[in-house]
Amino acid sequence: MKHLLIIIMACLAAMEAQAQALTLEALTRGDYAARGIAGITPLADGERYTQLAADRRTIVAHSFRTGQPTEVLFDVAATKGDVRLEGIDGYILSPDEKKILIQTATTHIYRHSFTATYYIYNVRNRTLVPLSKGGPQEVPAFSADGTMVAFVREGNLFLVQMLFNNAETQVTKDGQRNSIINGKPDWVNEEEFSFARAFTFNADGTMLAWIRYDETAVPEYSFPWYKGLAPERAECADYPGAYTYKYPIAGAQNATISVQSYDIKSHVIRTMKLPLDADGYVTRIFPTNDPERILCLTQNRHQDRLDIYAANPRSTECRLILRDNVEPYITEEPYKHFQTTADGFVLMSERSGTNQLYLYDTNGTLRRQLTAGTDIVTDFYGYDPATATCYYAATDGSPLRRAVLRADAKGRVTRLSQQAGTNRAVFARGYKYFVNVFSNTQTPPVTTINAAATGKVLTTLEDNAALRAKVEALQLPAPEFFTFTTSEGTQLNGYMLKPAQAASQRCPVVMFQYSGPGSQQVLDSWQVGNMGGALYERYLTSLGFVCVCVDGRGTGGRGAQFEKQTYQHLGQLEARDQVETALYLATLPFVDKDRIGIWGWSYGGFMTLMAMTEGRPVFAAGVAVAPVTSYRYYDSVYTERYMRTPRENAAGYDDNPITRAANLHGALLLCHGTADDNVHLRNTSELTEALVQADKPFHQLVYTNRNHSIYGGNTRQHLFRSITTWFQRELK
Repeated sequence: MKHLLIIIMACLAAMEAQAQALTLEALTRGDYAARGIAGITPLADGERYTQLAADRRTIVAHSFRTGQPTEVLFDVAATKGDVRLEGIDGYILSPDEKKILIQTATTHIYRHSFTATYYIYNVRNRTLVPLSKGGPQEVPAFSADGTMVAFVREGNLFLVQMLFNNAETQVTKDGQRNSIINGKPDWVNEEEFSFARAFTFNADGTMLAWIRYDETAVPEYSFPWYKGLAPERAECADYPGAYTYKYPIAGAQNATISVQSYDIKSHVIRTMKLPLDADGYVTRIFPTNDPERILCLTQNRHQDRLDIYAANPRSTECRLILRDNVEPYITEEPYKHFQTTADGFVLMSERSGTNQLYLYDTNGTLRRQLTAGTDIVTDFYGYDPATATCYYAATDGSPLRRAVLRADAKGRVTRLSQQAGTNRAVFARGYKYFVNVFSNTQTPPVTTINAAATGKVLTTLEDNAALRAKVEALQLPAPEFFTFTTSEGTQLNGYMLKPAQAASQRCPVVMFQYSGPGSQQVLDSWQVGNMGGALYERYLTSLGFVCVCVDGRGTGGRGAQFEKQTYQHLGQLEARDQVETALYLATLPFVDKDRIGIWGWSYGGFMTLMAMTEGRPVFAAGVAVAPVTSYRYYDSVYTERYMRTPRENAAGYDDNPITRAANLHGALLLCHGTADDNVHLRNTSELTEALVQADKPFHQLVYTNRNHSIYGGNTRQHLFRSITTWFQRELK
């Protein structure tokens, strides 16, 4: 009986261990996804915020002090009118919070853009009516007084006036697919300047201003649609379809851009006298408190000059109020974090060598520098004019960490986040409270409400304790940080996960990286690696692999000089640093130097290829997912920011995986989606031809109808299983 009991207990332990084993199926299914508190919208009273409930049927107001619900602002089951909804996708509150735009039937277009069917909900009487009956809408926005909504449909601007029984006016009539777009950016401006709405009302709602894109002369790119599955395109069952859109590659013709205004009372459209370079960009337009002033942010094509113009939407006169020159280029961060204040604006700039914040008055005169020092500002949450206090996030003494901080009128800095790791915040109106999301490599995201005066935690909304216990039960290694110095004298940061076998034998290595300009993979954050918590890397350690990630030259968190040294020769220094990483790893007693692999996605795929063709044969295998293979094939805005044009920098462009094909060393797997609108399948196709002609073996996986993210149905599981199997086959 005793022996039988021991056997039963052993079997139960084995079953429990098996049940707790990490699987790719569980990872790709989302079984280890962290819970978050998403979609927080602060309310005007400074004491509450709203959220869409998990069942997507109600919009609920919560107390910033306690996190508890205080009021249901919208309930699909309690609306009046002829409209009946089962659930909603999102919402937009009017400035006075008396009306809500309810978003339904969302269809995504590109990274930031989508169409949806919107409804106007009156909070007081609970009536729900369509915003428009003319078809789906894009990027709707309220006027400052909440009485009007403008939106884009099929490249044209429309205006709905609620004081006139929701009367709809078509503001522009020249919008046409692949030709003219009013009020929303074209593909390349959306993708590389990270925005979807390109219009604004002025302060008193008498004028509407927008960016107009004439992409008639921009070259087109097409890719095929097949019938496919998950989802199935039935219309392509007999013959493939095609998707054609405007995509300017490096050096090609961009859209011609102008800023226009519409007088809502007189219905007159005017073109602003904006002295924009013929091939320049308008990266944002912002309203101010002055009805006669719209701020237009522009760039030259080389992207080393940012100009801010005060534009009068009625007279069309434009005056340059600020020019910020930053060599050799300006990142997109100043546009993403630009904010107007009651009497000016705050601009982010790297002019000092580190990203900092600067406060200007309405005429573009510098009032003071809000932040300073060696810490790099990574996020800007707002400026409180009542106390002259700035709220932001920065590197906090290490490129691996992010802290939420406050700088007062005298420049004194207070750390508001309570724990070292990665922190990000959403502040209440009036800056009395903030929601903080903290994580590190050991801790899944913990969401708290904190007092903005002291940083004290008032309540915890989500601690992901169940996920943390679930991961800890796996008893798999967590990332360990390390640094080393290359033969060229550059100190690099990395993290490593070691399997149990590393204690007694030499193990194969899988290196993962991204390496793109300004990016960071080596962070004290739950988001490191793949699938959160470096869980894919932990899975690989269960198979006996050492997993390593190193941020090479050109990556972020270490200042402009470190980041921008790759200018005009993308891929060269970064590839050398990945090779140097492999050489360093080869000196460690638990690493088998003959079994080192590397992989990456997008820029990381490009870097995988550059590293495997660098000349030093350190990689036995590699996987490049959706890689750029020549920056001659990538878009104008991103590529020229770092490389200038092919005419100006032919040598920089010509050092790429295609021209290096004959140098390939190691077993290569290429993966790409046929419907990748970002990094076109063309990149992989041209590389494979070069490899064939160089008589270099490789394997290739092409995913039908998948975009740059390669997901849908069983696709993600198939991709990661293929990557895993490749390294098992080539490195074991």
